[in-house]
Amino acid sequence: MFGKLLIVALVAAFAVGLAARSSHGAGPERTYVVRPADTLWSIAARTYGGDPRAGVWQLEHRNHLTSETLRPGQRLVLPG
Repeated sequence: MFGKLLIVALVAAFAVGLAARSSHGAGPERTYVVRPADTLWSIAARTYGGDPRAGVWQLEHRNHLTSETLRPGQRLVLPG
């Protein structure tokens, strides 16, 4: 009984693994090069529709930023 249950669990895990493949439809990763006087807010307002606060949060987390200070020439990955 335990052996059959184990086999069913393994087959189910394998099926989920096949179905959970990553999507390639997201497109290439976009980067942004920081210019003088840029802020996270100005970048978010320019590159995201809607409330810039969500864009700022995404930029901070996607780039693992610990400070809001940006340097000209710094490359930021823009979340999709």
